[in-house]
Amino acid sequence: MAILELSNIAKHFGAIQALSGVSLTLRAGEVVGLMGDNGAGKSTLVKIIAGNYPPSSGTMTMQGQPVAFHKPSDARDQGVEIVYQDLALCDNLSAAENVFLGRELMRGFGPLRWIDYRTMYQRAGELFAELKSETRPRDLVRRMSGGQRQAVAIARTRLSEPKIVLMDEPTAAISVRQVAEVLALIRRLREHAIAVVLISHRMPDVFAVADRVVVLRRGEKVADKVIAQSSPEEVTGLITGAIEFA
Repeated sequence: MAILELSNIAKHFGAIQALSGVSLTLRAGEVVGLMGDNGAGKSTLVKIIAGNYPPSSGTMTMQGQPVAFHKPSDARDQGVEIVYQDLALCDNLSAAENVFLGRELMRGFGPLRWIDYRTMYQRAGELFAELKSETRPRDLVRRMSGGQRQAVAIARTRLSEPKIVLMDEPTAAISVRQVAEVLALIRRLREHAIAVVLISHRMPDVFAVADRVVVLRRGEKVADKVIAQSSPEEVTGLITGAIEFA
């Protein structure tokens, strides 16, 4: 059974039609590359899945049950996590503090409560080990590379045992070595049977790690193909409109 099914999702903002009749299926342990030009509707679709926007029409089901997300916490409660392009990390805090930001572990009782840093550092270390990342729990984020920052953001999603992780341009503006680190992190999520939606403009990254590629153009889905049955040239044609559908 699919983890998530979208059926005929549409979204308009006043007179602007951002999405029109988009259907999508996500399965456990599957990486789906979501591609399209600027304004194609990629971010809008991901924000609907993440609970930032309600769809104007269409239906969503998770594991066969209808769902309606009115806010991000509704999606998180269903196992949907998102890693935004800016990562939303605090540079002055440690890796572990960022992993638990807003979900800090506490000790004590009543008015005598304090943050349980020791357990947070231990759990964060376990998450980094699962991801095979060299990031250390006590390292300050401001001193980290782009790949290490992505590891912190991805480890934060693992706290809630997610079913789906949405990633918005995770390999933008980082070095080649750091790109390899991030793609390895995505593979680790797949190994844990987590479905990943990867928004990216970087064709080599999508073809290196994705199982399927979905292309949006002007708010419509124009392709949904197994990656082995497509090519960078075909996807480029679909994005630009040189190829109408595939």
